[in-house]
Amino acid sequence: MTQQQATTPATFDAETYSAFGTPRPAVRLPESVFDGTVNMPVMHQAVKAFLANQRQGNAATKIRKYVTGGNQKPWKQKGTGRARQGSIRAPHWVGGGTVFGPIPRSYAQYVPRQVRALARKSAFNARARSGAVKVIDAFQYETPNTQRLYQLLATLGVADKKVLILTDGPKASVYLSGRNLPTTHVMPYADVSTYHILWSDVLLVEAAAIGHALEPLAETGAAESERRSARTRSVRAKRATAGEGREAHPAKATAKRGGSGRGRSAAGRKAAGKSAAKAAKPRAAKTTSAKKKKGK
Repeated sequence: MTQQQATTPATFDAETYSAFGTPRPAVRLPESVFDGTVNMPVMHQAVKAFLANQRQGNAATKIRKYVTGGNQKPWKQKGTGRARQGSIRAPHWVGGGTVFGPIPRSYAQYVPRQVRALARKSAFNARARSGAVKVIDAFQYETPNTQRLYQLLATLGVADKKVLILTDGPKASVYLSGRNLPTTHVMPYADVSTYHILWSDVLLVEAAAIGHALEPLAETGAAESERRSARTRSVRAKRATAGEGREAHPAKATAKRGGSGRGRSAAGRKAAGKSAAKAAKPRAAKTTSAKKKKGK
């Protein structure tokens, strides 16, 4: 197998950001993986095997002995003028058996471990050559937060691209944060395959996964609190504006509460009329009794 390797080992520096998108000094990618090697045939073999291993191989058809019916000759051998037939489940009959049809099988392909490692390294170098590898200092998500992850992608300008986020070990909160983003995939750095690397347009790698211990910036928490306070101020301003609008139109507020006849609905006016009629009936009865007493 011919290997297409660079003549001299290459070194790559990756752009580095905080978990909120704040730029940081670039870091050097590890030369044990990012050495400039790009082997196209090996990557093709690894991707082809990965896709083949995803197939279930459940397709199946029935040969003539498994099709129901057709246990006797449809007509006698001679004397009918028609061609001789032995069963209506023969392959040339409609509804008959299938010849050389698919049966359940395994499509699994085995790729040697060293070939898989070379293909994975080649995919990493292919992305590093195009400048698509970016380093994030640390993903510290106590709870899933899709909005926070999307804001990071929007700040980096990759929200509309296929993004592969590689974390330092399994991190459920980060995975759940990116699960609802259709073009974002989150997985541990150790589990990434050649297919996933080549699928993505941008790689976001956690610094600890590639051997860099970067402390999160102190400004990240302040920036988040500033965003929250700005959001709170905007909400309060909207509520204050809405309150001033209500005070400026007391007639509308009175109409909604049922204070004026014009603002009431038909059902409200009908109920008000009934209550007025009930209140007027006792007064009429008292007037009639007073007239009778005067007549006596």
